[in-house]
Amino acid sequence: MQNVSLQKPGARQVSRIMKSSGTSARAQRVVATRVYAASSVQTQTLKIGTRGSPLALAQAYLTRDLLKAQFPHLNEEGALEIVIIKTTGDKVLGQPLADIGGKGLFTKEIDDALLDGRIDIAVHSMKDVPTYLPPGTVLPCNLPREDVRDVFISPKYSSLAELPKGSVVGSASLRRQAQILAKNPGLEVINFRGNVQSRLRKLDEGVCDATLLAYAGLRRLDLADKATAILSEDEMLPAVAQGAIGIACRDGDDRSLEALAALNHEETRLAVVCERAFLAALDGSCRTPIAGIARKTGEGKMSFRGLVAKVDGSRVVETSRVGEMNEQSAFEMGKEAGQAVRAEAGEDFLDWAE
Repeated sequence: MQNVSLQKPGARQVSRIMKSSGTSARAQRVVATRVYAASSVQTQTLKIGTRGSPLALAQAYLTRDLLKAQFPHLNEEGALEIVIIKTTGDKVLGQPLADIGGKGLFTKEIDDALLDGRIDIAVHSMKDVPTYLPPGTVLPCNLPREDVRDVFISPKYSSLAELPKGSVVGSASLRRQAQILAKNPGLEVINFRGNVQSRLRKLDEGVCDATLLAYAGLRRLDLADKATAILSEDEMLPAVAQGAIGIACRDGDDRSLEALAALNHEETRLAVVCERAFLAALDGSCRTPIAGIARKTGEGKMSFRGLVAKVDGSRVVETSRVGEMNEQSAFEMGKEAGQAVRAEAGEDFLDWAE
């Protein structure tokens, strides 16, 4: 575990997110005053736990800056501290995630630090968070969601459709692999793990002809110009909770819960609830190519679209739903969508996929 010095806030990004959260200036002042009063007798440092990759740190810095913008007392020296925690998933890079234990590999050590008090809040990429949470922890906060789409990156070709038969695509995601091969069965997909910068470097070194990355990550790292093409959701349906940052804390930790309540973006949180219910209904893991996206419609309802596929792309089962924009409806819609896909695909299909 490593502590890092804090950088200057990214004012433009913080301002954009605060506006998108829909929190009025008066409400922000009221919450800030209430939390400041509560914390005046709690002067201990609020410790923010994160992985150490550049993207994870960018998300932790964003969280820190939003807290400082909401609560003036958190601008005081020593009020906030970022704590880097190395996870098993960060240490083992040569194997597919499915072969070494799945998504929990990016969260377990951080969960442990949260539970034993080494950190107070934990910042996660929501697509890395298992559908279960360790007892004693809650995840009450999602920041406003970034662009959910994937991008195509290649030094040779302008689009996925332009890749000739036999081209090699680097990706550690079975979701991406299945959707690529469903449309382009003549391509080869190889395991391609590592942080964003290392994947871009491997691409430049000619390890593969192209790769796909989340547009959200590139934007948060100010690397959006690296994208050759942005893929539509019809070309590549995103991962469950892609582009969403989640912040966890200990259950019953009133100081952290009140602070996170001020950062929560409810529209994003409800979409994530729906998508994760879909994933849970499918017993989703890193061995299962699953995609799903929920969003608020122009009519104020919630729409959902999801799929499950065989890794080789030989079969894709899709579903869609529209429901009310509230937590119970979001959860039930995702759950029912997952159950419907499971029934249509058949247990043999899911047994094979898992």
